[in-house]
Amino acid sequence: MWYTGLLDLSVLQLVLVALGMTHVTIVSVTLYLHRHSAHNSLDLHPVLSHFFRFWLWLTTAINTKEWTAIHRKHHATCETENDPHSPVVKGLKKVVLEGAELYAEAATPETLERYGQRTPQDWIERNLYSRHRNLGIALMAVINLSLFGVHGIWIWALQMMWIPVWAAGVVNGVGHYFGYRNYECADNARNIVPWAFFIGGEELHNNHHTYPNSSKLSRRWFEVDVGWGYIRMFQLFHLAKPKGYRPIAHSVPGKMDMDVETVQAIANNRFDIMRQYRKLVMEPVLQQQKTLMEDEIKPRYRKFKKLLSREVTLIQPGEKEQLESLLETNPVLRQIYDKSHELQALWRRRGVKPHEKLQALKEWCREAEASGIRYLEDFSAHLRSYSLRPA
Repeated sequence: MWYTGLLDLSVLQLVLVALGMTHVTIVSVTLYLHRHSAHNSLDLHPVLSHFFRFWLWLTTAINTKEWTAIHRKHHATCETENDPHSPVVKGLKKVVLEGAELYAEAATPETLERYGQRTPQDWIERNLYSRHRNLGIALMAVINLSLFGVHGIWIWALQMMWIPVWAAGVVNGVGHYFGYRNYECADNARNIVPWAFFIGGEELHNNHHTYPNSSKLSRRWFEVDVGWGYIRMFQLFHLAKPKGYRPIAHSVPGKMDMDVETVQAIANNRFDIMRQYRKLVMEPVLQQQKTLMEDEIKPRYRKFKKLLSREVTLIQPGEKEQLESLLETNPVLRQIYDKSHELQALWRRRGVKPHEKLQALKEWCREAEASGIRYLEDFSAHLRSYSLRPA
């Protein structure tokens, strides 16, 4: 019958087809637009790259240059007035509900010129994909109606809302508002959940903002990056080549002598180093000191646990006062807190010669080993073991 379409599928089959088609769309966004085009962390075979571009034309009307430029600007101006879609600045509600509109508003000629470099400008892009953007989604509507009959209407509607809801709304909005943080990067990016099939790995937003040039978004054993699974599959058929996913620093058991490579390795692995410092030094020392805290401070133990390792620029003025009140009454916590910032200063200093950074690291380790705090002493030995991974 005409109203069931050429395929005449059951309701369950229609649902599975719709989910499959929207999944191809999110894979196209995370692999082609995000990791390949915006961050150059993934090389794609021209055939696969063009398939993703064609599919996005059909299902989203997204322009590669616009999406790439706006995303690069987001990273360059994250959580400032110039950020195209920051919930910290614009509010969570606006970003979640009007994410697609914010993209359209941000696609100014100046943004495209500055951030849209190295994007497709071939004949088909100029004469079809960019010139006739709405033709693709109109063609998709015709295809859906032909194949699925009247059910093609809701399938098409689902396709049209998929990216504005999940990518523009959830990832850009919720990903800077709720969730957990593996690393204290300089913005409020968070991992929404450890895995989410519907978002293709983009839910690991804190990991991505910490290591934006990595083609792999998962960092811990329980995190699942669906997009990385597809990259590995395409790699088997020589259709994809991931870049920047393997740390160039590693720990060498038994190594105690520090050199310039040690400093370079620590600086390269700095976010993970500070996560280890939180787990190996701050948390156990804070647990020891909990019994010594004054009664009015103990109820805020969980909050202090987070504040001790939080990126300084993200701490609110009221929180700074609370943190200072704790540190003033506890010399041990003050010491490990100050030592964490002294360590971060090693890689934040600009214009300093490598051997001077090496001397600063050696001094940090000497002070840590003389502190009388076992966890600091052990962490000093851990830092000494770092080196650059052999090529």
